[in-house]
Amino acid sequence: MAKYLILYRSSTSAREQMSSASPEEAQAGMAAWQSWGQKAGPAIVDFGAPVDGEGDITGFSILEADSRSAMDELLADHPHRQAPGAQIDAYEFMAMPGM
Repeated sequence: MAKYLILYRSSTSAREQMSSASPEEAQAGMAAWQSWGQKAGPAIVDFGAPVDGEGDITGFSILEADSRSAMDELLADHPHRQAPGAQIDAYEFMAMPGM
């Protein structure tokens, strides 16, 4: 099974998104992520977290899937895709030589 680093990108920083959301919007957003997490189940190695930094990366997760197409299917209805200008990138981990 392949392991993937998932990077969540957005034109709005995670800090800005969280600080501008009403309590109801924040609760609805978390409910959508939790619902997706339940669907993804054992594919989630590390649910990840929002990140605060330069550029457009707003968070990450680490997931496992049998193939790239299975990973793409798992991410097809991810709640991050609902945000304006949002993008999800998936990078497959490579084996370390000698390990």
